[in-house]
Amino acid sequence: MEFINPFKLCSGLKFLGYFMILLVFAIVAVSYDAVVVLTWGPKLLMGGFRSFLAFSIIILFHVLLLLLSWSYFMVVLEDPGSVPANWVLASEAENMEAGSSSLPEHGPTGDATYSSLDGAGRRSTAYCRQCQNGKPPRCHHCSVCQRCVLKMDHHCIWVVNCVGARNYKFFLLFLLYTFLETTMDTLVLLPSFIKFFDEAKSHSGSPANLVILFLAFVLNLAFALSLLCFVVMHASLLMSNTTSIEVHEKRRAVQWMYDLGKKKNFEQVFGTKAALWFFPLFSKEDLEKIPALRGLEFPIRSGMES
Repeated sequence: MEFINPFKLCSGLKFLGYFMILLVFAIVAVSYDAVVVLTWGPKLLMGGFRSFLAFSIIILFHVLLLLLSWSYFMVVLEDPGSVPANWVLASEAENMEAGSSSLPEHGPTGDATYSSLDGAGRRSTAYCRQCQNGKPPRCHHCSVCQRCVLKMDHHCIWVVNCVGARNYKFFLLFLLYTFLETTMDTLVLLPSFIKFFDEAKSHSGSPANLVILFLAFVLNLAFALSLLCFVVMHASLLMSNTTSIEVHEKRRAVQWMYDLGKKKNFEQVFGTKAALWFFPLFSKEDLEKIPALRGLEFPIRSGMES
């Protein structure tokens, strides 16, 4: 009897991801209608401070919407990083070229197994049987994408993509700007939400508009609170140069070999160009000089073996 591979069933989550993209667009549309069209747009013609406040809110809303949309599409479209075909750890390649005896060993299937150090400094197997290829440090196989991803953090169904070495910055910016947008929407819709109950009792407002205002406030409040947890969590991971997958491994380590200090850890993800930190972009110089952004090699703490 042939058994079903449960890991292959995970690839079905991709279809759920496409639904999530539509859900993101729906939430943006509802929020736009509630904040810009129904609540603050009409106040632009009132004059005085109210017009200035409405203008400021609408401008900030569009700026944050532009930044989160840009970051979102970059996470969706950017490859998180794939392992090159027939990849071999640099140190192993040097050994083979030099004719060293420490060549890759062969497993029971006859496939080569490569070794590297994990984050705690322990020797670990670095070969993927599913991909039939070597695995660089910090690389993991994604059961949804059915491939190995460089410096994999997690598979995100909201973006129908893995979050890895080459799009982690874009993901963090998407989290940050979405949190700021939903927090702002919650605050500017709060007066309308309070007023909603009076209008609902007196039936003085349009039922469709009341539903949109209520739905927009509740959705933005829920997302703002949940995103706050993710922003704090990923900020902590960023400052310690750790991925979500590596958290358990880091707890067992006496010293985390990839922790280079907060400033260096930040630059390993965002680059050294401060002008580009708030945009889903990398400078050509950073891509060339920071190996971690390419996902195949990673600097380690001084005093630990590489």
